Amino acid sequence: MKLKRAALALSALMSLAALPAYAIDVAPGDYNILPSGTNIGLLYLQHQSADTFELGGTKVPDSKAKVNVMVLRGLHYSEAFGMPTLYQAVLPIVNFDTARIGGGDMPTKSGVGDLTLGFSVWPVQPSNPETGTTLGVTAFVTAPTGRYDAAKVSAGSGTWTLTPQIGFIQGLGQGLYFDAMADVAVTMDHTESGQKIERSPATQVQAYLRKQFGQKTSVSFGLSSQRGGKIKVGGTDTGQRTERDQIRLYANTFVTPTVQVQGMLAKDVNSDGGFRNDVVAELRFLKVF
Repeated sequence: MKLKRAALALSALMSLAALPAYAIDVAPGDYNILPSGTNIGLLYLQHQSADTFELGGTKVPDSKAKVNVMVLRGLHYSEAFGMPTLYQAVLPIVNFDTARIGGGDMPTKSGVGDLTLGFSVWPVQPSNPETGTTLGVTAFVTAPTGRYDAAKVSAGSGTWTLTPQIGFIQGLGQGLYFDAMADVAVTMDHTESGQKIERSPATQVQAYLRKQFGQKTSVSFGLSSQRGGKIKVGGTDTGQRTERDQIRLYANTFVTPTVQVQGMLAKDVNSDGGFRNDVVAELRFLKVF
């Protein structure tokens, strides 16, 4: 029983640490191919709020999480292997405003999160993006570079993660596009407080219908669905999962020829084995160099 309680407590910490959805989320249009030599800088400001925590099929009362995340992201488009390529780096900075489970405030360690590096290629390129097909493949590697303390809800994860991803865009004509992305996150086992931490692969599928109003403005609506991510501590199933269905609404526009502002609102409509987000609000600022 002591091991089970310890496993549940550690799982709760890991659930909170995994709450910000900044790692491999992809916005509609992100798999568009841009000219070689293009450089882009992005700043994300995201707030997440959750009042429901479920573990092992049971809702834990008096649980709440509020998290603020700032993400810095840099993109460089190039060519390799006769195909368009993209190099990118993503660095989150996380602040845990509230982290409470079962009426108890959890210790936190805010700060710089884990660095993610990505490399993309496009084996399928449309001759006419308005009605053609775009298919890109990305490999993301997340290194345990962030602030981390096994006894606290931390900005960092304390381990490595490899996430291959496929991105698909189908032009439907009349300014309509279907964007879809699928990935699987494979996290390395590691040891904390003498206990082996195991997380099974976690999959994510994102799908959006996008309406493009010329080259300047677009509005998108869609769904993100996550499954898997079962966590075991010392061989004991903690009940924590990465299982969540979330609806999302995006809108963006170029306020100058090289500066874009994007807003996103999201809400979890289903979750199991962790926090359920009541509100996710995000602003993204993009600058083309």
